[in-house]
This record gives sequence, structure tokens and C-alpha cells, in this order.
Amino acid sequence: QVQLVESGGGLVQAGDSLRLSCAASGRTLSGAITSWVRQAPGKEREFVARIFGGGATTYADSVEGRFTISRDSTKNTVYLQMNSLKPEDTAVYYCGTSNYWGQGTQVTVSS
Repeated sequence: QVQLVESGGGLVQAGDSLRLSCAASGRTLSGAITSWVRQAPGKEREFVARIFGGGATTYADSVEGRFTISRDSTKNTVYLQMNSLKPEDTAVYYCGTSNYWGQGTQVTVSS
């Protein structure tokens, strides 16, 4: 059984940083495509970042240059480093791989 557990969310002020973690069990993330998406209240879920099996990354325009996705294969964990956070980054953040998704972690950015 594949499980993804996100952590690291919280309440921060604009300009602060957070690092989200996505720990996997039941499936190795090494070599897999893993994505972060987010959903704000009243809005549809939107793509944030993706890391491919070979390590290439891609980002939504809204987070390009502020967020960094990375992978630690020894810990079977994917991270999302979020810098220069803005109130509009407020959302529940989910990680997913191979159609499996975690339960999400709340990020709230106050102005």
C-alpha cells in the first residue's frame, strides 16, 4: 500500500520561508515523477512543482524563482522549499506520485 504523508505546513508571515516534506512508504520516489499541487479555499487545485525521475524540475509561473522542489532518495522524501511566501500562497498543499496523493498540509501566509 502506497502512503504519502505531507508535513511542514504552518502559519507564517509574508516574506517568510517554509519547507514542506512528502514522505513515502510502499513505493520508492527515486526515479518517479512526484508533484506538489495546492488548493486554496473556493478555488480549484493547481499545479505547483514537479520533479522527474532524472531530477529535472518544473514550476508554475506563480512560484518560479521562489519555490524549489527536491528529492532525498535515502529518506524516500520529496521536499518543497518555499521562500518569499505571499498571502496568495495560502492553501492546502498536496504531494502526489503515480495517482497516489497525501492528505495535505495547510500553509497560511499572513500579510
